[in-house]
Amino acid sequence: MKAKTKVNILGFFTVLFWAMAFPFSKIAISHFHINSVAVLRCIIASLFLCLLGICQKITIPKKQDIPKFFISGLFGFFLYLVFFNIGLQSLTSATSSIIIATTPIMTSVVSTFLYNEKIKLLGWISILIEFVGIIVLSLWQGTLSFNFGIVWTLCAAIVFCIYNIYQRKLSSLGYQPNEIVTYSMICGTILLLFFLPKGITELTTASFSQIGVLLLLGIFSSGIAYVLWGKALSIAEKTSDVTNFMFVTPLLSTILGFLFLKEIPSMGTLIGGVMILIGLVLFQLAK
Repeated sequence: MKAKTKVNILGFFTVLFWAMAFPFSKIAISHFHINSVAVLRCIIASLFLCLLGICQKITIPKKQDIPKFFISGLFGFFLYLVFFNIGLQSLTSATSSIIIATTPIMTSVVSTFLYNEKIKLLGWISILIEFVGIIVLSLWQGTLSFNFGIVWTLCAAIVFCIYNIYQRKLSSLGYQPNEIVTYSMICGTILLLFFLPKGITELTTASFSQIGVLLLLGIFSSGIAYVLWGKALSIAEKTSDVTNFMFVTPLLSTILGFLFLKEIPSMGTLIGGVMILIGLVLFQLAK
C-alpha cells in the first residue's frame, strides 16, 4: 500500500473517531456529570494506551520530564475536556465541531510569534472570515442571546492549541508521538481523579448503553484516534496532508448528530459554519 493511501485511511478514521466524540459526549452528559465524563473517559483511554505502550515497548519518561507531561496533560486533556463538555451542554454537535476545527489555525497563529512562522495575507484574510463566522454563530438569534457555550468551546480550542504547541517541546526532548500522548493522557487523568468518586457513583446507576458510550469515547475518540493521528503524521510528506482531514470533522459530526440525536442545524449554524469552513480552506491554500 502506498504511503499516501495509508495517510488517507489513517486520517479519515482519525477524524471519524474524533467526530464521534461530539454526539456521544452529549449522550454521556445526559446521565453523567460533565467532570465524571472527563475522568472516566481519560481512565479508559489511559488503560488502553498503557496496554498498547507495553506491546510497543515504549520508553519510560525521564524523572525530570514528568512535570512537563503534567503540563501537557493539564492543557490537552484536563482543561480541554472540562471546557469541551461544558460548552457541549448548550451547543449542537455541528456548532461545537466547527469551533474546535479552528484549533489548527490558532496553532499556526501562535507559531508565528513563537517560532517566526510566516502567515501570508490570504491566511490573515481567512482568519478574519472565521472570526466573523464565529460572531454569526454567537449572535444569530439576536445581540442579547449570546451563547456562552461558544465561549467555553473556544476556551477548549485555545487550551488544545497550547497542547499542540507544547508538543514541540516534548518532541525536542526525544519523545515519540505515541509516548507523548500516552504520558500526557496519564498525567491528565491523574489531575482529573478528584472527580472520580462522583463518576463511580454515577456508574452504578448507568445503563449498558451509557457505559458503552463511555467506552467508545475512551477507546476510539481518545485512544485509537490519537495513535492513528500520530502514525499518519509520521509517514506523511507534509503535515497539511493530514491536518486537511480536520475539515471533514464538522460534516461527520453533523451527520452523526442527526443520526443519534436528531439534531437539525439552524440557519445561523449553516451560515456561520460555512464561513468558518471557507476560512479553514483558504488558510490551507495560503500555506
